Amino acid sequence: MRLLVVEDDADLNRQLVTALEEADYVVDSAQDGEEGHFLGDTEPYDAVVLDLGLPKLDGLSVLENWRRDGRTMPVLILTARDRWSDKVAGIDAGADDYVAKPFHMEEFWPGFALLCDELPDMHPTS
Repeated sequence: MRLLVVEDDADLNRQLVTALEEADYVVDSAQDGEEGHFLGDTEPYDAVVLDLGLPKLDGLSVLENWRRDGRTMPVLILTARDRWSDKVAGIDAGADDYVAKPFHMEEFWPGFALLCDELPDMHPTS
């Protein structure tokens, strides 16, 4: 499964990419909205993790552009904007789920799993 992470916080971007790669996903990443929009428009991603507060082009505009362009990949919004109105705006723009920052990876996985119809085994038994 091929994923795109669009997050401008370098540490969080790296943390997400590492966690997803450790769960055997192929992951590309972008740190601004223009690059994220370009990648999402030109590459066949199975799902996207998208921040709203991005430089160059905000995440809500990225998502609206993808949907207008006919891109239907599932999108999980990951953002510090936690007001109910922001959540509604994201869902109305075409997001499939919304996780507010700060968060623990244990909060991230269930929403992500809903997008992908699968939950990676993050706690293997020994």
